[in-house]
Amino acid sequence: MVVLSELNERSREVFRHIVEAFVSTGEPIGSRTVSRRLTAPLSPATIRNVMADLEEAGLLYSPHTSAGRLPTETGLRLFVDGLLEIGNLTADERATIANDCAKAGQNLDELLSEASGTLSELSSCAGVVLAPKYDAPLKHVEFVSLAPGRAMVVMVGETGSVENRVVKVPAGMSPATLTQAANYLNARLTGHTLEEALTSIRRELEEHRSELDELTKRVVELGLASWAGGDAGGNLIVRGHANLLKDVTAVSDLERIRSLFDLLETKQDLARLVELTQGADGVKIFIGAESELFGLTNCAMVVAPLAGGQTNFVGAIGVIGPTRLNYARIIPMVDYTAEVVSRLLGYPREVSGKYGT
Repeated sequence: MVVLSELNERSREVFRHIVEAFVSTGEPIGSRTVSRRLTAPLSPATIRNVMADLEEAGLLYSPHTSAGRLPTETGLRLFVDGLLEIGNLTADERATIANDCAKAGQNLDELLSEASGTLSELSSCAGVVLAPKYDAPLKHVEFVSLAPGRAMVVMVGETGSVENRVVKVPAGMSPATLTQAANYLNARLTGHTLEEALTSIRRELEEHRSELDELTKRVVELGLASWAGGDAGGNLIVRGHANLLKDVTAVSDLERIRSLFDLLETKQDLARLVELTQGADGVKIFIGAESELFGLTNCAMVVAPLAGGQTNFVGAIGVIGPTRLNYARIIPMVDYTAEVVSRLLGYPREVSGKYGT
């Protein structure tokens, strides 16, 4: 693979203008367009020679017989890693992200749905969130009867965050039984994370050391099963699918987007891809065939960890769009949103303000 140091200054400049024009228009870029963008004039013949060299290096390709060129996925990766100049968010963009997230309150589902929706709207892409595993110390647990056979579990964290989950319970469950189950869990969960407490509670139930009757024990076991399932992989939220259809004109492009929709519906593969941000210090970028998920869709994903750090990964948030994403604008947008959401969740990732204007 070509590295940036192998390109001379003239080649870098021509290559940068081609990629920036492609990101803006999505169209093949010819030597005349490049010559108008250059600060130091070069003849069209010289530019064509540079473009031919870049094509031979695997950084550009010609989609048809015209003189125009497009960046390859390898070229886009080189541009993003070495030539991209990250922009700043405007004050209005920062305020929109912060205010939209804050108005969702401390309900986890509402916060993440609002954050992904805001990202989708601002970026004109699909917003994606891998909901964090609930690993904050708990302050209180309560069961609320909803309907025969269903109850809602309200979990309040020590940080004040609230998460609601609906569980199946035996039909005819009395309020007293739900209260007894909540009291049992509060005595063992309070001050501990779910991960810390689940093992010891299960062991106690298996060894019959609890004083619960069979019905209450069943409610506790159902709650534990629900929490364990959510804790293992998190929930995936995708907003703004329709944004991926914007600017699609060719039938082949439409087919690629439909293929991506099918993949998004399964969610499992996308969740595994998002989990690769674990341990990342900041934004991670997947371009086209760098991942099996996007290999045939001509799409890319920009995603950042929630909370961050190698030992405190709880989820991730980002956007999915065409490979010609406006990376300079979207990278700071995703990173800032991740910082805001992490703070509202009570995790130690402070908003840096580095993308302000």
